Amino acid sequence: MDFEIQLAYIDPGTGSILFSILIGCATALYFVGKAAFIKVKFLITGKGTSSASGYSPFVVYNEGKQYWNVFKPVLEEFEKRGISVVYYTSAKDDPFFDESFRHVTGTYIGEGNKACMRLNFLQADICLMTTPSLEVYQLKRSKGVKHYAHILHDTGDVTFYRLFGIDWFDSILLSGEYQKKDIRELERIRKTREKELVVVGSAYLDVLREKKELMQTQGTFKESSREGSAYTVLVSPSWGSGALLSAFGEKLLDPLVHTGWRIIVRPHPQSRKSEMGILARLQARYAEAANVEWDYSPENLLSLSRADVMISDYSGIIFDFVFLFEKPVLYASSHFDLEMYDASDIDHAPWKFEAVKTFGIELNDEQLCTIQEIILRACENKEFGEAVKRARDTAWQHIGESGKRAADYLVSRQSLCSGAAGGPEHV
Repeated sequence: MDFEIQLAYIDPGTGSILFSILIGCATALYFVGKAAFIKVKFLITGKGTSSASGYSPFVVYNEGKQYWNVFKPVLEEFEKRGISVVYYTSAKDDPFFDESFRHVTGTYIGEGNKACMRLNFLQADICLMTTPSLEVYQLKRSKGVKHYAHILHDTGDVTFYRLFGIDWFDSILLSGEYQKKDIRELERIRKTREKELVVVGSAYLDVLREKKELMQTQGTFKESSREGSAYTVLVSPSWGSGALLSAFGEKLLDPLVHTGWRIIVRPHPQSRKSEMGILARLQARYAEAANVEWDYSPENLLSLSRADVMISDYSGIIFDFVFLFEKPVLYASSHFDLEMYDASDIDHAPWKFEAVKTFGIELNDEQLCTIQEIILRACENKEFGEAVKRARDTAWQHIGESGKRAADYLVSRQSLCSGAAGGPEHV
């Protein structure tokens, strides 16, 4: 007798839903079981088990080493104050492990579902992270965490997360006052509870600013690699269907390579996960081009410092470049679709779309054949400095104070959480 074995296929979306259901059930059983154990022990011994057992006042989660600069000033401030923090990371080679903290203890907890499993059973007063989409995919609110705080990893619009990216956090640590308006509008439209919104500045830009000043003092790099009439062009896109590499690809890079100038291509970190086919095709096409280099380093400072001009789309790296170095930018937005972002629910254009118009040059398909002339004109323009200053004053407030301001807020919030009655729950 012949037996036919059929293997069931589960698509990624369904798999994500099933995993979420499994985690939800496991989490509920865990906390119900723990509560039952405490009651039984009390009945038998007359002594309770401390509800704070296994708790940490502060937990910080970092999903990738590229975000280390976001947390560094905050952790340094906690260290300075002698406050204990547990730091979880999904990067084995996280720069944290090169530090010598005494009050901050770090642990690698794996990636993806493994990390989510650990975080979904977390017990803490405060959990701080850059990771969005809490309660949307696998990452769930733990019943053992009283307060979830989200800190931004760029100075752009907070509505540029995928849909519902920040809805279920308790507080958002912002880089500029302007970001509050859009969050309040999303809360009104979606009828979600108001979050605490605190402007702390930009932690990662504070770090890059310090590094830039130190490296300039030491003479370890020049602010441009330009020699004579040769330019260095940094191509630094976001990722997704409307991003620079997917929308233009060879149509942009071919004329750039033909200039003979140095071309640095720095893909978004997510591209290595979501756009591997595009990257493989383009890297193969320019494998023999001596003037093309690919930058996948976690930190963007060196490439930013070397470039004379940047070409991007709607990526937040545009603002890193102009805020730190005040150099010209070309940007392409014609292929961008807001539909998958929180910004699609807002009734006005995103701030960064309007800001970049004041200091950047928009690039469309028809202009790609004359890209060299456009870059030359952009590099000769010295009149965009005031526009950059206005944008910087709006989006990067409290320069150099992010670590202190973030720690001040988190410590004050934790004191409220630790005094809250009823155990670990959504405050």
